[in-house]
Amino acid sequence: MGFEWLTIIPYSTLFVLLLAFAVSFATQLTSRLLTNKEQLQAWNKEISQWRSAITEAKRRGDKRAIAKLQKQERQVMQLQSKISWQSMKTSLLWFIPLMLMWYVFLPYLGFSINAIVAYLPLLSAHYELSVFLWYLFCSFLASALFTRLFGLGLGRGGGGLGLGGG
Repeated sequence: MGFEWLTIIPYSTLFVLLLAFAVSFATQLTSRLLTNKEQLQAWNKEISQWRSAITEAKRRGDKRAIAKLQKQERQVMQLQSKISWQSMKTSLLWFIPLMLMWYVFLPYLGFSINAIVAYLPLLSAHYELSVFLWYLFCSFLASALFTRLFGLGLGRGGGGLGLGGG
């Protein structure tokens, strides 16, 4: 095949790192393109205001306000469902390509999912990381980075859309 060198550390370590970053970048870019960030922010704001209002009404023991707010609960649940669908679009779109990567592309290059490609030094010991664990670690790192870059975070108004490289 000619790709045997890719399965040798440090080449395998770097290859899996770059692969995780490339997949994460692609999935986050897809999320950004398929997501209306302003709409997500508006929905999140509306849900947050409703939650604050019902929490405050319960704290005060205001049964009339609680009853009024509970009538809006169905609408809030629909907004939450819409937010979830925004994330699911990217996941569904990337499901098949990710399966092909794990079950066709990587084996074609000579990678076994359990092959050791990296070492994690902790204290006095070092831990061996398989392709899967190293990819997962790199994917979380890349996803956090690209989520911030594309402004898709859960926190202040995005809709955590990170299948991210995982």
